[in-house]
Amino acid sequence: MGRYVRFLFLSVYFAFLSVSSAQIIAEDEESVLKEFQDTDLPSERFDVFFNSLDRYNVNSAYDWLDTIKIYLANAQKTQDTSAILLYQVMQAQIYNDLGDYDKSTVLAKELIAAPDTLDIEYQKKVLDVLDDNYANLQLYDKQIEVREQKRELGITENVAFYDIYSNLGLYREAWQQFAKEVKPTIADNDAYGLAKYHSKMGNYLRLDDSAPTALKEFNKAKGYLNVYLNDVSIQNSEGDIFEAELLKARIEGGIAKCHVELGEYELAIPLLEQSIEVLKASANNSDQSEVIENSLFLAEANLQEDAYAKAKKILDMEFENISVLQTIKRNSLLGAYYDRIENFKNATGYYKRNERIKDSLAEKQSTIIKQQLVTIVANKNLQNSQRMIDEQKRNIELIRNDMKAKDERINLVFISLIFTLLGFAGLVYAYLKSIKNQRLIAEQKHIIENSLVEKDSLLKEIHHRVKNNLQMVSSLLSLQTKNTRSKAAIEALEEGKSRVKAMALIHQKLYQNDDLSVIEMQGYIESLINSVQSVYKKGGHNISITIDAEGTELDIDRAIPFGLILNELVSNSFKYAFPENDENGKIYIHLRKNGDQGYFEYTDNGVGLPEDTDERAHSSMGIRLINRLVNQLQSKLNIDKQVDGVRFWFNFS
Repeated sequence: MGRYVRFLFLSVYFAFLSVSSAQIIAEDEESVLKEFQDTDLPSERFDVFFNSLDRYNVNSAYDWLDTIKIYLANAQKTQDTSAILLYQVMQAQIYNDLGDYDKSTVLAKELIAAPDTLDIEYQKKVLDVLDDNYANLQLYDKQIEVREQKRELGITENVAFYDIYSNLGLYREAWQQFAKEVKPTIADNDAYGLAKYHSKMGNYLRLDDSAPTALKEFNKAKGYLNVYLNDVSIQNSEGDIFEAELLKARIEGGIAKCHVELGEYELAIPLLEQSIEVLKASANNSDQSEVIENSLFLAEANLQEDAYAKAKKILDMEFENISVLQTIKRNSLLGAYYDRIENFKNATGYYKRNERIKDSLAEKQSTIIKQQLVTIVANKNLQNSQRMIDEQKRNIELIRNDMKAKDERINLVFISLIFTLLGFAGLVYAYLKSIKNQRLIAEQKHIIENSLVEKDSLLKEIHHRVKNNLQMVSSLLSLQTKNTRSKAAIEALEEGKSRVKAMALIHQKLYQNDDLSVIEMQGYIESLINSVQSVYKKGGHNISITIDAEGTELDIDRAIPFGLILNELVSNSFKYAFPENDENGKIYIHLRKNGDQGYFEYTDNGVGLPEDTDERAHSSMGIRLINRLVNQLQSKLNIDKQVDGVRFWFNFS
């Protein structure tokens, strides 16, 4: 009996401690739900619900749903019609926040079916919920109907389509439409608006596989946001500061994702961690989806940096409302993780999961639906364009009639001065024509300058993609090397990989240069030698290498043959020139070009060439490749055999 009483006492004591701890935690941060419950009028509760910075700071969406259901039941008992509608609007928003878009849509459609009972402010809330529901359900035709309804109610002037293009995967159309519709509406001194604009542009460009251009847009956005936050003349509310911090987190997340796509993982990791931490506090569904997206990129960056434990910890997290595409990426990363740790059974399992998911997407049907939706968007655009054209025609007709009446009055009053006016009109006409010509010249100059900038951007993007494709070929060769047992085959694959890297490096240097027509050879040769050294891990690291190519620039037609020639010569030196010890090894590379004439020389102080070099030249792929590349430069290879080492040289034009 005594034991039972003692056990009961301890149970009550620990329960009391738990309740006290919960109260302390709750008191640390003010509960929005408690503020909601302490408010008397339904309209005031509505304002607390929608105006709170983070209504789920302490209590979950399920707590809110249970509370609002109680208030709704009481309103129904008292037949308070206006209160019932307000609670149902809040209920529709909570179902949307929970990801139950079907239930939210049914409730919102019932509310909007009787618009006379809802004020315009409440109708806007319901239509916003419906808009987001249809976007998440991929019912874009319904989404367009909602936006048309907003325009008819005067909630918005224009119907925007750029986010629908983005959801359809048409990212190029999205950023073009966004730039056309949104940029003219932003004032030059609106730093916050410009930050949001460039952030959105950066995201669309990144999704369109244009990471370098996207990075520029994100950096512009970050600059404008810093101007906004540091402007002491602006009195920002707590809500404004919270929204600015969320925007900063989105921008930093976008910058980080660009760094990941460009292979700059160390720069990306801290930015992704900061972005995730801030965006977790947002109640916005799109921000929570961004948290998932940033987490997957963070896992990828850690995986590439060989931080396998960190990557696995992120990938094992439970994500709510993860999309199909995000699930596919997560499976791919898990497969890559298990590949890295050589657990090929698990890796194969995740790759097979992705295949099953892709098969279940029914791609053909999805493509047909997408085409239909694109047609709908095009038709809606056509209607809007036609409406604008008709309105412009009416304005032009009114202006024309007004001008005609004024001309008649002027002719009646000043008929005696007609010849003077004609002479003056001739002078004015000549002056206006001169101004018009100057304006046309300025516009054409502006168009040409923009075209040149766009051409440079496109060329950089092309070189970047070519480099990425060559890196993919190099990765495939590496994968093939792992599955090959033949030593000769492995050596051949490694040589092929080295040659591919030499060409990829050319394209990398081009898209990193401001001048796309030439390559600075000193830096390129240094990078090439580092790349070759990484292939031959057992040799070449103690050799003294002197490069004399400072200030020499070559175009891509000459740089690629030179890169491949150097790749072969340096590889041969690393492999054969110093078979016993490379501590006293020396390599000298000399490259000069003066006007139309150029000179190339390569020497090493190794063991030199064998006696049967001339006979081997016909069977050795390396020598044959060098000769063909020299012929491509319209020259002839010269080989000087020395006591210590060998010298290759040729002139070129």
